[in-house]
Amino acid sequence: MDTPHESRLTTELRRLLSLRRTAALATVDAEDGPFASLVPYAVDPAAPGLVLLISGLAAHTRHIGSRPKVSLLIVDHEPEEGPVHALSRLTILADARVVEPGEAGREALQQRYLQRFPDAEPLTLLPDFRYVVLQPRAVRQVAGFGTARDVPLNQFERLLRSM
Repeated sequence: MDTPHESRLTTELRRLLSLRRTAALATVDAEDGPFASLVPYAVDPAAPGLVLLISGLAAHTRHIGSRPKVSLLIVDHEPEEGPVHALSRLTILADARVVEPGEAGREALQQRYLQRFPDAEPLTLLPDFRYVVLQPRAVRQVAGFGTARDVPLNQFERLLRSM
């Protein structure tokens, strides 16, 4: 639903972030180059940013440790028929920060993440899993064929704070 002062494109951004629960996370390995993996994400209005729960054993976790600049691609559900070139999508360039156990704010991140993914609670008990906060640096939205824009960072942060 549109808020009184929210544009159609911002409403589409809100819809995409709310309905899609996974994204492609792109990281860079110093030796092998780009690497992409599928990750569940939750919105963290306090940061504002996005929060992931990832294993210390995963390749993308090692990459973040050495190069914390990442990209996250969120794509709308692909229809059974029709053009896929018009799919709504969002690319977020971000700085990734691993949150260590006992660090301030970790419990709030866990609550936010488990609110969206309650079935992930057993993972929070495993010693190698860490929360990662993605702090957006740039945002690119494609809301259909011929409808693309760079989303001003302050506008995107305002949207995240309201979710």
